[in-house]
Amino acid sequence: MLEEIKDLELLSTCHAEDKFHDECGVFGIFLNEYEDDCEAARTTFYGLYALQHRGQESAGIAVSNGHEIQLHKGMGLITEVIKPDHIKKLKGRLSIGHVRYSTTGMSNVVNTQPLVFHYLNGMLALAHNGNLVNTVELRKRLATYGSVFQTTSDTEVVANLLARYSQDNKIEDALARCIMDAKGAFALLIMTEDRLVGVRDPMGIRPLCIGELNGNYILASESAALDTVGATLIRDVNPGEIVVIDQDGLHSRQVIDSPRRAHCIFEYIYFARPDSTIDQVNVYQARREMGRQLARECNIDADMVISVPDSGTSSALGYAEEAGLPFEEGLMKNRYVGRTFIQPTQKMRELGVKLKLNAIEEVVCGKRIIMVDDSIVRGTTSKKIVQMLREAGATEVHMVVASPPTRFPCYYGIDTSRREELIASTMDETEIEKFIGADSLHYLSMEAMFAAMKSSEDTFCSACFSGKYPMEIET
Repeated sequence: MLEEIKDLELLSTCHAEDKFHDECGVFGIFLNEYEDDCEAARTTFYGLYALQHRGQESAGIAVSNGHEIQLHKGMGLITEVIKPDHIKKLKGRLSIGHVRYSTTGMSNVVNTQPLVFHYLNGMLALAHNGNLVNTVELRKRLATYGSVFQTTSDTEVVANLLARYSQDNKIEDALARCIMDAKGAFALLIMTEDRLVGVRDPMGIRPLCIGELNGNYILASESAALDTVGATLIRDVNPGEIVVIDQDGLHSRQVIDSPRRAHCIFEYIYFARPDSTIDQVNVYQARREMGRQLARECNIDADMVISVPDSGTSSALGYAEEAGLPFEEGLMKNRYVGRTFIQPTQKMRELGVKLKLNAIEEVVCGKRIIMVDDSIVRGTTSKKIVQMLREAGATEVHMVVASPPTRFPCYYGIDTSRREELIASTMDETEIEKFIGADSLHYLSMEAMFAAMKSSEDTFCSACFSGKYPMEIET
């Protein structure tokens, strides 16, 4: 039985491996009024539950009662790490939480967040979404000043900078100096004993928004987390802005006003929940418009449109609408396959897609199909899905992708493969079409993608498609 369980764990990683992963999600709340001492921790738990798609490796919640910070964290999903008995012990009016998928730093318990530290002025908790591109330089500099590191995470670098700069400054002043030093993508939540602080990198690569719940303020990676706990979206944190929440309310300080914006385009393509709104753009509407643009660029004679669920569904609906074709559920997703940390063997990888997806033969048999997915990374999953549809009787399978070819790695907090593992960096579209076994393959153009976003290329970071990174990468 143990071996059977291990085999299922191996299989469950296979489909997810052929997608990019965001590093994490953050959620924080400051309660001026509350019904019980555990309300902040409980609200943070539900907020993280709504952000679970942003990281499944580890989770944690830190709470301040005004005098000290308590922490509980561990490896696994939020429901596996934080139990009702843990919530009962996490008492206080301030809370921050984190769900993690590692990019910088190894996947182990020492790198789980929030990180909690003692420093000259008390205690500090820190949760980070993103990735610094000058970590090596900062580590060396801090080490020469006597800093000692216990993790391999770049989040600890930020904590050490904060501790150093806080010796003669308030936490928000120290954070302002940190922003000047840190290069890369970051949405940070910092909690002291009596205040909650949020900051977003100067280009706004990683998302962070502000919500209100019964007169109390919340900071979260996505607006969907606000909806889950019954809060109202106020606005996004501006790039380069520090937001401080204390007993007197919300205070803002614009530290850097960069003329360049570089919001991550992959938030709209894949990472964020469709029901989230990021920087005034609804994710569902953006994906649906990408599907419409894709249909305008393609001219495929087919019987129906299907999606690779769930991330391809919004674009598939837009494609079907624009092309005047019916949308059908040709693939069914098993939503009860959990996460695992066991790396699959090649044999398990070859079989793994069927554990998560299954073709509905009665829908696809004898049909010419347009299959819409959000992206192709390695191409192994796409190949298996095309084969699955053919075995179910589909006469033609045309694959259309609601984003441009992914040719370059990301250094800003997304888990991407080495460039040589990205299929579009080693093959042209004709070769990819042949590799996955599709009758045709069509990608959304860069021009159409930005037309769908109703904005210019300068507003977004699309380096994974173009190779044009908005800032220099440390080598």
